[in-house]
Amino acid sequence: GVQWTDYMWVFAFAAAIGFATTVAEPALLAVAIKANQVSGGTITVRGLRYAVAIGVAVGVALGAFRIVTGTPLHWYIIAGYIVVIIQTALAPKLIIPLAYDSGGVTTSTVTVPLIAALGLGLAETIPGRSPLLDGFGLIAFASLFPIMAVMGYAQLVDWKARRVKRRETQNK
Repeated sequence: GVQWTDYMWVFAFAAAIGFATTVAEPALLAVAIKANQVSGGTITVRGLRYAVAIGVAVGVALGAFRIVTGTPLHWYIIAGYIVVIIQTALAPKLIIPLAYDSGGVTTSTVTVPLIAALGLGLAETIPGRSPLLDGFGLIAFASLFPIMAVMGYAQLVDWKARRVKRRETQNK
C-alpha cells in the first residue's frame, strides 16, 4: 500500500508553493507596509511577510498531508481554531486584528489559484481520493495557519522586548 512517507517531496513542494505565492502576494505587501507604519517599526515588513508565508507554507503542507492520508478536514480545522483561540487570549492585543486579517489577505489573487490547483491535482492523482471531497480545503489551511504564525511572531517579538527590558533594569 501507499504510505504517507512516500509523499515527502509533495509536502516539501506544497510548502514551497505556499511560501512563494505568499511572498509574491501584492495585498500582503500593502498590509505589511501599513502595519510597519502603524506599529512605529516594531512590526517589520519582512518579518510580517515571512511570518505569514511560513504560516501558509505549514498550512499547505499539512493540507497536502491531509489529502494524502484522507483524514477528515474538520479535525484539522477544529484543532487549528482551538490553537487560535488560545493564542488570541495570550497574544499582544494590538496584533490580534492584524493576525486575523493576515489570514484573509493571503487568500488573494496569487495564492488561491495555485493552491486550489495543487489540492485538486493532488486529490485526483492519489488513489482513493476524490477531487470533490478531498481536493478542497487547502485554502482553509492557507488562511488559518497565518493567523497562528502572525500571533506567534508577535508573541516572540513581545517576549524578546520584555527580555531586553528585564536585562536593562538588572544592569542599572
